[in-house]
Amino acid sequence: MGSTGKLKSSSSELDLDRPNIEDYLPSGSTIQQEPHGKLRLRDLLDISPTLSEAAGAIVDDSFTRCFKSNPPEPWNWNIYLFPLWCFGVVIRYLFLFPARVLVLAIGWIIFLSSFIPVHFFLKGNDKLRRKIERSLVEMMCSFFVASWTGVVRYHGPRPSRRPKQVFVANHTSMIDFIILEQMTAFAVIMQKHPGWVGLLQSTILESVGCIWFNRTESKDREIVARKLRDHVQGADNNPLLIFPEGTCVNNHYTVMFKKGAFELGCTVCPIAIKYNKIFVDAFWNSRKQSFTMHLLQLMTSWAVVCDVWYLEPQNLKPGETPIEFAERVRDIISHRAGLKMVPWDGYLKYSRPSPKHRERKQQSFAESVLRRLEEK
Repeated sequence: MGSTGKLKSSSSELDLDRPNIEDYLPSGSTIQQEPHGKLRLRDLLDISPTLSEAAGAIVDDSFTRCFKSNPPEPWNWNIYLFPLWCFGVVIRYLFLFPARVLVLAIGWIIFLSSFIPVHFFLKGNDKLRRKIERSLVEMMCSFFVASWTGVVRYHGPRPSRRPKQVFVANHTSMIDFIILEQMTAFAVIMQKHPGWVGLLQSTILESVGCIWFNRTESKDREIVARKLRDHVQGADNNPLLIFPEGTCVNNHYTVMFKKGAFELGCTVCPIAIKYNKIFVDAFWNSRKQSFTMHLLQLMTSWAVVCDVWYLEPQNLKPGETPIEFAERVRDIISHRAGLKMVPWDGYLKYSRPSPKHRERKQQSFAESVLRRLEEK
């Protein structure tokens, strides 16, 4: 089965992405003969694959690269480019940024002055209220995109509200949701955030049926799974949007998709998002930057440019497991957006290795050292 082959080949993805340690050794180490009995770096690396993996991780590991911001290369390095760069800074910070703040402020005034009366005075007419609230949320997301001078190209048919379907997309930043929401009022599955973002989640975004969770609470998984099943059955509910990676990745890679979205027994509609980093890197590193600072970074750039592809709906094939289904959809999204697949669980960046995993590595290392000593 094709999907099984892809799963098996995923184990080689790590090998293909792992750096060649030979490239980082001293240039003459392969030619020069060391005195007898003197231990060389290559000898140490030959003792065990564990040491080779450790050396590769120190040099450049594929997991860390998935969550690493890539700053643009400086181009203002000479006497005639530097004045142009300074002129650009003045334009972006003194003219574009205030204009964008004004656009966002006008958007909030229009939105709140319409949303609050609709939300409280149309409670007796839920169908009309939900329809107006959906349109207002789409409008507010359009104001957000305008505040970044967003240039977004959408490819494929616009999503529609149908029962028993779920949309899945690769995840680079929380602005993924805003970019998709301005076209269609999705109900999204999202981590609960603190601060003003959390306030918006618990008030405004609740109106479009969004579902929140806390990844540190194990009980939330069962509650969210039940809410997902109930949501996809409703014909009048907003389309369900899930980011199955579970964390933001830097738009060069895709990490493993969680299987929850693929075991609901419904049609999965893939969405591929690719950002053009010519003006700004849209990746949000939540461990180093608050979302407020992330928005300020976008609003002080020239523009946010990206492409969104609504891809062909997929269904579970006979004999295919949810994990294989998730990998097949990930492959479709990665291929369309030009992203590299790596066999990592994105949640690893929030947790420490388990004791059992450490013990297996220690046992493997001890056995390889003993074999080496017996050969001597």
